Amino acid sequence: MSRTSTNRTAADTRAWLTLLRTPGLGPAALRSLVARAGGAAAALESFERLRGEFRFPPEALAWLRAPDAARIEADLAWLAGDGHCLLTVDSPDFPPLLREIPAPPAALFVAGDVDRLWLPQVAIVGARSASAGGLANARAFARALTQAGFAVTSGLAEGVDGAAHAGALEAGGTTVAVIGTGPDLVYPAKHRDLAEKITEKGVIVSEFSPGTAARPDHFPRRNRLIAGLSLGTLVVEADLRSGSLITARLAAEQGREVFALPGSIHNPLARGCHLLIRQGA
Repeated sequence: MSRTSTNRTAADTRAWLTLLRTPGLGPAALRSLVARAGGAAAALESFERLRGEFRFPPEALAWLRAPDAARIEADLAWLAGDGHCLLTVDSPDFPPLLREIPAPPAALFVAGDVDRLWLPQVAIVGARSASAGGLANARAFARALTQAGFAVTSGLAEGVDGAAHAGALEAGGTTVAVIGTGPDLVYPAKHRDLAEKITEKGVIVSEFSPGTAARPDHFPRRNRLIAGLSLGTLVVEADLRSGSLITARLAAEQGREVFALPGSIHNPLARGCHLLIRQGA
């Protein structure tokens, strides 16, 4: 039996979808509300009673009192698709490593074989504008890690991320793509074919509701999930301002291993890796 088998009722699923779309209600508050009420459906029934304790902002109260039924129906329609599911933090199916991080998501929208999230994972991240050598290294390390029994996790971005996903697929292995949009969108659009292959041979994960467009603040949130799902994070190429350094820092803060590939002293994209090595990677 799949690990995704749960006893969640249709009412509870609808309640989770409603809560996840509540403006001004972040993952930490949502987790606390569900735990305090004893479930998502109970949280919807008791939010008025708990409003003093949780101090919901006006926009959250407005939504909870009159949620947009069309949006919830659209979310339910996405969940009805083949290989689509919702993993919630109160479910035994939720990835155990991710549950341990300081700020776990309240829920994950998943497309693909959700059981693959339980495989041991190593993240490979790096520059979007990676050099030819960096892209080759990302693919080679992804293939080697796949052959060693790991799933390769990354963020579906251009450059190193895409090469890492492709390398894992080329080796016949599993890859996990954690994205900064809703699970029904592909960003960048050039990776649409790659995303389709990942849903067939791996899994795509998002904490954002369907239809959510890419925003700059979504990607640091995505990065904590990349690090949190993985036993370790390998940075292939990164300049000193790279978001990959955020992923590496989060991995270290979560108590996970951090690795970095050294490069030429003349390559600006090696500077972030050299910094990590000096810091103990």
